[in-house]
Amino acid sequence: MDLAKEISRLKQEKNAVILAHYYQIPEIQDLADYVGDSLGLSRVAAETTADMIVFAGVHFMAETAKILNPDKKVVLPDLNAGCSLADSCHPDDFETFIKQHPDHTVITYVNCSAGIKALSDVVCTSSNAITVVNSIPEDQPIIFAPDRNLGKYIISKTGRDMKLWDGSCMVHEAFSLEKLNRLRELHPDAVIIAHPESESHILATAAYIGSTAGMIKYIKDQPEKKYLVGTEAGILHQLRKEVPGTQLIPLPVSENNSCACSECAYMKLNTLQKLHACLQDETPEIVLDKALQERALQPIERMLELS
Repeated sequence: MDLAKEISRLKQEKNAVILAHYYQIPEIQDLADYVGDSLGLSRVAAETTADMIVFAGVHFMAETAKILNPDKKVVLPDLNAGCSLADSCHPDDFETFIKQHPDHTVITYVNCSAGIKALSDVVCTSSNAITVVNSIPEDQPIIFAPDRNLGKYIISKTGRDMKLWDGSCMVHEAFSLEKLNRLRELHPDAVIIAHPESESHILATAAYIGSTAGMIKYIKDQPEKKYLVGTEAGILHQLRKEVPGTQLIPLPVSENNSCACSECAYMKLNTLQKLHACLQDETPEIVLDKALQERALQPIERMLELS
């Protein structure tokens, strides 16, 4: 079977849209109707007229699409495609944390479960986190969750004294400063760019810090340079398509990691075979409690208004 051709046929037959994150495998990115970061995917999910959304990403992303489209069917190729960052923040524990810090505005990074979003005042992405934080009055205390690295970066840029949840992404914490320094010796002319989920000692080396979409734009605006890229290696596929002559080197990871560059095992659970089965059988479907869905929608809508 020509899986790509069959997926395209099923997509047309079922009036489905395929949304894919930049960290998906290249074969899925090439078949998707839209490839983007969390903010871009949220916007497209909010505006789609398709009857079914096939979300080639991880669980919290598909949940966000369902929250924005309660009357549409949302399916995920592999229900086990989770997120180490989202898993680091359980709703019961987070609710306790909020109660320990009363009268704080709760801002949560979109990389969290629907249960965490439902406890939030506003959601943000790495693209708009600073804008969202700056929208809160300066005298209003803030809780930021779940990513402590992104939170520390926002504090450095805004000067806000935020209470941070102690969560992190195992992918962005795997970058090796020692290996990076070796690469810098080999490529002294290379520009380092990094995602703000990375640890502060990595961010301190970067000429540019931004979301996946922001990193792509930065390189497209200056394609003649050489880059050391500090985020999940899946982004390189789109970059190589859009700036084919640019030398792109993924940041290396720690010695105990089996691959040379950082990859999210959860993102790579989705395959063409699973995408085909998902379209054909319309499962696994994302199903959320209606009341939870309605509570989680409000902070997402507020984010989209601010963006």
